[in-house]
Amino acid sequence: MEKIELLKSSCIPLPIEDVDTDQIIPARFLKATTKEGFGQNLFRDWRYHSNDTPKEDFILNNSIYSGSILVAGKNFGCGSSREHAAWSLYDFGIRVVISSFFADIFQGNALNNGLLPITVDDAFLDHLFQEIEKDPRVQVEVSVPDQTVRISSTGQVRSFDLDPYKKLCLINGYDDIDYLLSIKEKIEQFEFSKI
Repeated sequence: MEKIELLKSSCIPLPIEDVDTDQIIPARFLKATTKEGFGQNLFRDWRYHSNDTPKEDFILNNSIYSGSILVAGKNFGCGSSREHAAWSLYDFGIRVVISSFFADIFQGNALNNGLLPITVDDAFLDHLFQEIEKDPRVQVEVSVPDQTVRISSTGQVRSFDLDPYKKLCLINGYDDIDYLLSIKEKIEQFEFSKI
């Protein structure tokens, strides 16, 4: 996984509430056994017509919007517990999702796969959508060490909660196994001290 310490990016706005995991990655694309390639089918039914031509009015097909931060409506990632939703966002190039509420299982899956879900209050989320609408290139700065998100154009800052262990993993680019390998010597010392 990529390290996330300080990320500054423009945003992709998706002001839709109750986006479920089947909309993020439809079930018919869940047959692969590796994480690669899921990004091409992110929001597949919203992005493409049945003949595989892009829907011009969908935000991911609009070249005005780009970046590694997705700003989403309330209750993002609800529905089934498929980890593939986090995989598809990450594979597409999204590293942070900002919303006012996330489904618990999606939130856990995201953090386990190097994707940072940031929960902000409704007022800040609305303000962020307004700033993106005014200027699609507006920059948002996310600091994982400080646990803050800042809108460059207005200077507004919000703090966000983050589990200390997941924070350590994001900053170092660790998954759970990488973390265990990073403390291998300590584990061995503990084991040998018991003999």
